[in-house]
Amino acid sequence: DGEYSRLGGKRTVKVDVRVVALTNRKLEEAISRGEFRDDLYFRLNVVKISIPPLRDRKEDIPLLAEHFLRMFAREHNKAARTFTPGFLSALTQYSWPGNVRELQNVIERSVVLANGNDYLGVKDLPESLRGVAAKDELPGGSLHDALQNFKRELVRSALQKHGGNKSRAAQELGISRCYMHRLLNQLLGESCTDDESDYARDNSTDLPVEEQDLDLAVRMRP
Repeated sequence: DGEYSRLGGKRTVKVDVRVVALTNRKLEEAISRGEFRDDLYFRLNVVKISIPPLRDRKEDIPLLAEHFLRMFAREHNKAARTFTPGFLSALTQYSWPGNVRELQNVIERSVVLANGNDYLGVKDLPESLRGVAAKDELPGGSLHDALQNFKRELVRSALQKHGGNKSRAAQELGISRCYMHRLLNQLLGESCTDDESDYARDNSTDLPVEEQDLDLAVRMRP
């Protein structure tokens, strides 16, 4: 109602605020065990948004990693770098129990303790991530090229897993059908049917694809 009373207070205070609550617990189960107040739960549970853990949305990892790389390079006055395939493979294979906050810390650590090369490699990772890294070979090209190569392999893997079914592959990757068609055209040179082209055009936005992805990934950050 826009009003509250302080504990032990004698007057009502009017406020104009929006409360955003975040938890990694299953509150319904906590209520049944008597570990969480049901009246508080029902006051908070107006609009519920479930955010999948980072390990279930691996397509966000390169975008977030690039964002944090540029952010911490500026913050610590470091040269902008790129990632080796081994570095990226470790990020995508790791389970990330600490979600996006853990990824952010790993990138900041790697930037601060970088080996002085023009790229971040497996040796710049914490010990816990080095064991899941692929071979650390750096292809030619920019950071953009490396990310494009990663997305291309991710799309190919999803399509192969689902027998070429684009809708199921898009669902597996956690992206829209519209974006899947644009990825196929952009990365694999595959043309859309007329119906697919109409759908993509009608559902397009003014933002470049990379900015749409980065904006979504950052807004979903736990």
